[in-house]
Amino acid sequence: MLDPTAIDLPTLVSLAATAANTHLLDQLHKAGFDGIRVSHGYVIQHLVEGEPTIGELADRLGVTQQAVSKTVAELESLGYVSRRMDAGDSRIRRVTLSERGHAMLAQSRADRHTLEHAVDGDIDEAKRVLVRLLEATGSLDAIANRSAPPPVD
Repeated sequence: MLDPTAIDLPTLVSLAATAANTHLLDQLHKAGFDGIRVSHGYVIQHLVEGEPTIGELADRLGVTQQAVSKTVAELESLGYVSRRMDAGDSRIRRVTLSERGHAMLAQSRADRHTLEHAVDGDIDEAKRVLVRLLEATGSLDAIANRSAPPPVD
């Protein structure tokens, strides 16, 4: 049997992230938040503190407007986001979290908190190691600026 501590760090991080994301999605689905995928979180994170346009989302995520439009349409059909007219320019549509989207976000945060506290060990040290890994790969700025590209589902 394979000793998990013998696995190299990048592979172990990837496996742990996949397992954690799968667990968290299962928790959301069990709580009634169907249809949510990991890639949806990349859009949702930009709706927490703002109401961007499709073009602004595409720029922030480094993907095409068509890709963002498709994801927003999925989230809209699931009831997690809505589009509303801009107060200053009726030609502009802004994407915003719906009441259901805010509820899903609150559940996701609670589930993440629960999972983090279920881990036996020094969470702060684990986070420091992962931040150093992001620094070593040159990815820290993209993470800090919320501009990391979404994964391909």
